[in-house]
Amino acid sequence: MRIKNVLIILFGFAILAIAPGCKKSSTATTPYKCATCNATPQALAANNIISKGIYKGVVIGSTGTIIFDVLNNGTTITAVMVIDGVSVNLVSNVTWTAGQPYNAPFTGTFNGSPISITFSVGVTGNVPTVTASNIPGHPNMSFTVAKELSTSMIECFEGVYHTTRPEDGTFNIILSRTAGQYGAAGRANGGTSTSPSSGTVLSDNTLKDSNGTIIGTLAGDGITGTFSDGGGNTVTITGHRTL
Repeated sequence: MRIKNVLIILFGFAILAIAPGCKKSSTATTPYKCATCNATPQALAANNIISKGIYKGVVIGSTGTIIFDVLNNGTTITAVMVIDGVSVNLVSNVTWTAGQPYNAPFTGTFNGSPISITFSVGVTGNVPTVTASNIPGHPNMSFTVAKELSTSMIECFEGVYHTTRPEDGTFNIILSRTAGQYGAAGRANGGTSTSPSSGTVLSDNTLKDSNGTIIGTLAGDGITGTFSDGGGNTVTITGHRTL
């Protein structure tokens, strides 16, 4: 299955300190901020409605992110995947043709072995999809990818979930605050299948799924939330932006 957008917010509260003869004070900690993430879209306006441009996504099957650069601002077609904290540079040798969909394998080396990830996108940049992957040691990878626009930055969050079932696993999200949409995917530890979900990012920075359930709150570059899965189990999510 695929992940659309996963947001996970780390939010803390400072402990109240009370000293004899001193006034009580309370200071909330600053929300998490991703120091290496872009603050504005990388995508160029000229590529908004064509298959050139920037495509960002999250990965499950371990955990990570991926960014495809299809001639966004240059003459090369490349990608960078980060999996379990390891960065992998990928390149495509398939020529981009105006007015045509783009479908190509991106190749590189991971842990000393050759890997391949096949990326496909429609003429207008619609339905970006990873159609196949060959990554030794990661046979059941799941990718969820979205096109970034010059007016709508895509943010990628990596996180975890815990349920009272009990069950623990990975929970990753991609979202656009400007578009007000998110996509998410979860996978139980040791599992091979991914459960996707999607919904809206509301003006108060809460995430509401397609069933109307608030699953979390976005604060800075972090997300936290607790909700019911509809089967009587409580689900807790936490995560932070990494791309």
